[in-house]
Amino acid sequence: MEKQIAMPKLREEMTKGVLCAWLKEEGETVEAGEPLYEIETDKVVNQIEATERGVLKRQLLEEGDEAAPGAPVAILETE
Repeated sequence: MEKQIAMPKLREEMTKGVLCAWLKEEGETVEAGEPLYEIETDKVVNQIEATERGVLKRQLLEEGDEAAPGAPVAILETE
Protein backbone atom coordinates (compact mmCIF):
# COMPACT_ATOMS: atom_id res chain seq x y z
CA MET A 1 0.00 0.00 0.00
CA GLU A 2 1.29 3.47 -0.86
CA LYS A 3 1.50 6.06 1.89
CA GLN A 4 2.20 9.74 1.33
CA ILE A 5 4.82 11.33 3.58
CA ALA A 6 4.12 14.99 4.33
CA MET A 7 6.28 17.94 5.37
CA PRO A 8 5.93 18.11 9.16
CA LYS A 9 4.93 21.25 11.04
CA LEU A 10 7.68 21.51 13.64
CA ARG A 11 6.56 24.80 15.22
CA GLU A 12 3.28 26.71 15.32
CA GLU A 13 4.71 29.62 13.31
CA MET A 14 6.32 27.40 10.64
CA THR A 15 5.09 28.36 7.15
CA LYS A 16 7.62 26.44 5.04
CA GLY A 17 10.60 24.13 5.19
CA VAL A 18 13.48 23.55 2.80
CA LEU A 19 14.37 19.96 2.03
CA CYS A 20 18.14 20.00 2.59
CA ALA A 21 19.09 16.38 1.99
CA TRP A 22 17.66 12.95 1.31
CA LEU A 23 19.16 10.35 3.64
CA LYS A 24 17.55 7.47 1.71
CA GLU A 25 17.33 6.95 -2.04
CA GLU A 26 14.38 5.70 -4.08
CA GLY A 27 14.12 1.92 -3.85
CA GLU A 28 15.80 1.68 -0.43
CA THR A 29 14.13 0.00 2.54
CA VAL A 30 13.31 2.32 5.43
CA GLU A 31 12.72 1.19 9.01
CA ALA A 32 10.43 3.04 11.44
CA GLY A 33 12.50 5.57 13.40
CA GLU A 34 15.23 5.71 10.76
CA PRO A 35 16.20 9.18 9.43
CA LEU A 36 14.64 9.71 6.00
CA TYR A 37 15.43 13.33 5.08
CA GLU A 38 16.55 16.68 6.54
CA ILE A 39 14.66 19.96 6.46
CA GLU A 40 15.77 23.47 7.36
CA THR A 41 13.49 25.96 9.10
CA ASP A 42 14.73 29.33 10.37
CA LYS A 43 18.37 28.22 9.99
CA VAL A 44 17.83 25.04 12.05
CA VAL A 45 18.28 21.66 10.34
CA ASN A 46 16.11 18.78 11.57
CA GLN A 47 16.28 15.11 10.64
CA ILE A 48 12.84 13.66 9.90
CA GLU A 49 12.36 10.00 10.73
CA ALA A 50 10.16 7.46 9.00
CA THR A 51 7.06 6.59 11.00
CA GLU A 52 6.79 3.06 9.61
CA ARG A 53 8.67 0.40 7.67
CA GLY A 54 8.56 0.34 3.87
CA VAL A 55 10.36 1.09 0.63
CA LEU A 56 10.93 4.68 -0.49
CA LYS A 57 9.04 4.50 -3.77
CA ARG A 58 9.35 8.11 -4.95
CA GLN A 59 10.89 11.39 -3.80
CA LEU A 60 8.46 14.19 -4.68
CA LEU A 61 10.83 17.05 -3.81
CA GLU A 62 14.43 17.66 -4.77
CA GLU A 63 17.09 18.93 -2.42
CA GLY A 64 16.69 22.71 -2.09
CA ASP A 65 12.91 22.68 -2.73
CA GLU A 66 10.59 24.53 -0.33
CA ALA A 67 7.28 23.14 0.86
CA ALA A 68 4.55 24.15 3.28
CA PRO A 69 3.68 21.93 6.24
CA GLY A 70 1.40 19.13 5.09
CA ALA A 71 2.68 19.20 1.50
CA PRO A 72 3.66 15.78 0.10
CA VAL A 73 7.38 15.03 0.22
CA ALA A 74 7.61 11.35 -0.73
CA ILE A 75 5.70 8.13 -1.35
CA LEU A 76 6.43 5.12 0.86
CA GLU A 77 5.37 1.61 -0.17
CA THR A 78 4.30 -0.13 3.05
CA GLU A 79 3.51 -3.77 3.65
